[in-house]
Amino acid sequence: MTEVSIVVPVYNAGPYIERCAPSLLGQTLGRDAYEIVYVDDGSTDDSPARLDALAARHPGHVRVVHQENSGWPGKPRNVGVRLARGAYVQFVDQDDELAPDALERLHRLAVRNGSDIVLGRVTGTMAGPSNVFKRTVERCTAADAPLFESLTPHKMFRRAFLLEHGIEFPEGRVRLEDQVFMARAYVRAGTVSILGGRPCYLWNRREDGGNTSSRPTPPETYYGHLRTVVEEIRAGTEPGPLQDHLLRRSYRVELLRPVTEPRVLQRTGPALERYFTTVRDLARTAYPPGVRDGFPALTRLRATLLEEGRLDSLVELARRTRHIRPHVTLDAVRRDRSGRLLLTTTTTLLRPDGEPLTLHERYGRLLLDPDLLTGIEGAEHWDVPHPLAYATGELLVHDRAHDRWWFPDADLTAGLRPLGPGRHQVVVSGTTAIDPATLADGDPVPPGTHLVWASAQLLGIGRRARLPAGSRPRPPAVRTGTPPRLVLATRTAPHDQLALTAGAPHRTSLPDHLLLRTTASPRARRTARTVLDRLPPPVRARALPLARRITRTSASPGTQRTP
Repeated sequence: MTEVSIVVPVYNAGPYIERCAPSLLGQTLGRDAYEIVYVDDGSTDDSPARLDALAARHPGHVRVVHQENSGWPGKPRNVGVRLARGAYVQFVDQDDELAPDALERLHRLAVRNGSDIVLGRVTGTMAGPSNVFKRTVERCTAADAPLFESLTPHKMFRRAFLLEHGIEFPEGRVRLEDQVFMARAYVRAGTVSILGGRPCYLWNRREDGGNTSSRPTPPETYYGHLRTVVEEIRAGTEPGPLQDHLLRRSYRVELLRPVTEPRVLQRTGPALERYFTTVRDLARTAYPPGVRDGFPALTRLRATLLEEGRLDSLVELARRTRHIRPHVTLDAVRRDRSGRLLLTTTTTLLRPDGEPLTLHERYGRLLLDPDLLTGIEGAEHWDVPHPLAYATGELLVHDRAHDRWWFPDADLTAGLRPLGPGRHQVVVSGTTAIDPATLADGDPVPPGTHLVWASAQLLGIGRRARLPAGSRPRPPAVRTGTPPRLVLATRTAPHDQLALTAGAPHRTSLPDHLLLRTTASPRARRTARTVLDRLPPPVRARALPLARRITRTSASPGTQRTP
């Protein structure tokens, strides 16, 4: 019995077919339980021949459909759904890959809960860290989970659900066709499941820049299609708090983008006016007032300036807010009896002049920092009735070697810190528990050095910053995992960032403890490099392989990235 059909739209994929196909053919779900349906959308290169050869090598398991070019992935995906034999459909793009056990894990969760949609964790060069996949959620809906933060269609859908509700992709050259489809699906889904843990989908950026989503679109066209997304949400929900909530993502992410830094500072003259006029018209005609009014302070201010037509004020506000930066402190660090690393942190925001971003009390009201807003028409005396709205924070751990992000358990809360008479600062603080035995998506931390970051959303400003190691004493290495390994809290140079350094499995003796701590020290590593550089070339050539073996478990390969 066919449980799952993988649907792959193809247009001029060329060698990407061979890159993608092995990950689809090798699924642990079992060959008899799934099929692969390629829909060739009138390719003009050798893709049709490549697909036919692939189907010939895997008869009955791989099917290929050829059709006239429709101009976009929407129609081939719809054709694939109609031809699919599986109870569930998984969409995969021609440039991407599936993890070997992705179908098995997604299908198991779908069957257990009778899910209409199952979201699997996405990684790759087109995907950043997303806490939507922080934990597995057995059953949820758009009303109680941040589903609209994940709008790509690379998910598993119950085929009968799509057919019963007539949920299809718009066909032809339609930008945001993925968002239109997902809006239609989310507002109608009775049960959605989210699979956390190990990634399921590898979303790749093509080396030749050929990803469809990267092609430029005129603002009138782009935001005309965004209007369709808004209309789909409004058609599937009743007016009120839920509808306003679901519409805020597109307003915040899509609509405000052209009038927010950096883009509002990159365009000038007619180009800027064109974007401003387009998004203002959409804001005023498509979104109910409750959408704007429910935003945190700075986002609500931008939305109000947009709807009032104050472009100059939006530009000046962007100039000032782009230099607002986070201030993170590591207040305490210790280990508990189970070996978890407990980090107590506080995150706040600083203005460009280095002073705290504050709220001022005036006649029983809280006003957004006058020193930030003075002179901006329409922004002065900006009221902040709900200063802790959408205020959140979390720590993330970055595996640089594989560009993976992990979300440890945290108990961080937002609050107001008094700074003197009538002045307050929004902070997010608390303790995060990092368990080396389970941090890596349920598995022990792999060998290497993994950086700790702090992320926060305060007053509508989102920032991520390195967690400083500071001068506080750090606890000794802990022996954890199966097979056992050593994990040490350390620091990196030159940014003094807190990191977790894990040794190789089975290397847990006292000499291994000493070696791990020594090689994890930035000073020791600098000294070693200096010594190696001064050795005669023949001696250095013999010493380098040994040095690499020694440091392999204390520093992951790859370049450190700044988000």
